[in-house]
Amino acid sequence: MRYEKGHKDVSRRRIAEIAAERFRRDGIAASGLAGIMSEAGLTNGAFYPHFRSKADLVRESLAGALEDQTNKMREALAAGGLEAILEAYLSAEHRDDPGTGCAYAALLPEVARQPVETRDVFAEQLTGVIGQFAETLPPQTRDPQGVALGIYATLIGALQLARAVPSGALSDRILSAGAEAARALAQVASDPCPGQPA
Repeated sequence: MRYEKGHKDVSRRRIAEIAAERFRRDGIAASGLAGIMSEAGLTNGAFYPHFRSKADLVRESLAGALEDQTNKMREALAAGGLEAILEAYLSAEHRDDPGTGCAYAALLPEVARQPVETRDVFAEQLTGVIGQFAETLPPQTRDPQGVALGIYATLIGALQLARAVPSGALSDRILSAGAEAARALAQVASDPCPGQPA
């Protein structure tokens, strides 16, 4: 059977998108190729014309998921700065839907165990999102890159903790505390140094 030109690219993108969602929802190690290919409507044998290995699929799907996260972050920052980020990122909806949520929070522990090529992709995307976050901080912010890293680490950690406990009062409190900590970090970093005029 002959396929139209571009069919292979469409199938490859579909496999990577499904893998990205499964990896975020179930974890990389727990997501088998058979399940991913079945959901894509393809046979197991159709995997290898698209990817050399699961590691290649992880790297490509992770890059796509992280790029999506960067785009969402850019849109939220443009719409309302830090408050828009906090509202979207530390929401119950985001907490309860890891499959379509932030790949940083969903996959952080597993990425640390991936080959260096995958970790390089992760680091490159992280550097980009931190850079755009830093650009939105007040001009008087001391060390905007460092502050942006601290805020983003706070958001990721709060989301991971909120997902680790059963949904309910404690989980909601973790999200709220994470938002307050991020606000405090942004405020302290942008306050004038002691002894300097405001």
